[in-house]
Amino acid sequence: MKKIVLLCSNGMSTSMMVAKMKDAAAKSGYDCSIAAYALSDAKQVATDADCILVGPQVKHKLGQVQQDCPGVPAAAIEMKDYGMMNGAAVLKAARKMMGEEV
Repeated sequence: MKKIVLLCSNGMSTSMMVAKMKDAAAKSGYDCSIAAYALSDAKQVATDADCILVGPQVKHKLGQVQQDCPGVPAAAIEMKDYGMMNGAAVLKAARKMMGEEV
């Protein structure tokens, strides 16, 4: 099972996105774990993730996340997809980051 971690300022603003992504995963039959955390918890919760997505409001912290979690693919969520709470598009981006064909 793939582990997808979302990070934002406090771990709260991405909780709605997590729900949308879980819905999209369930509809497509994709087995994965998706959770949101505060950016400050990255070292504790994301070093064993298969990919990390950071909220667009904290994308300037992406370099720090990459340093804290070496070897884990990390990227910022597209502002458009985040704003529209497009869980399917964000899940698709995560799967591409993990090298899965979608």
